[in-house]
Amino acid sequence: MQTQTDLESLIIDWDMTPEDAVTLYLEWGNNSWHAQHKPVTSKNDFSNYFVVNTWDGKPEVSLVRRNSEDAVELASFTLPEPLAREFMEEHGGNKGIYAPNEAIKRWLRATHFH
Repeated sequence: MQTQTDLESLIIDWDMTPEDAVTLYLEWGNNSWHAQHKPVTSKNDFSNYFVVNTWDGKPEVSLVRRNSEDAVELASFTLPEPLAREFMEEHGGNKGIYAPNEAIKRWLRATHFH
């Protein structure tokens, strides 16, 4: 895993969602689906973005680097209990991989990515 200093130097795509990443990097089709992201032209194109994993019942935030060949977890963060509870309520207690909500993004920016 990278150190906190290494992570702070990364360019984070705060608007990338897990669904967008799959479409952009694994389906490689026409990029007109989402003009916010530039087209992928090679395996050297990548994004750093956050996902919230709720498969274990308690949300954990992961920083992921994805290109057309791989997704690598660069770091993971345990959410404070109030944010975790709010997130699970927001998603009806369902398990899965989700984009972080605005409250989690604010927390990440304030505590890890100033």
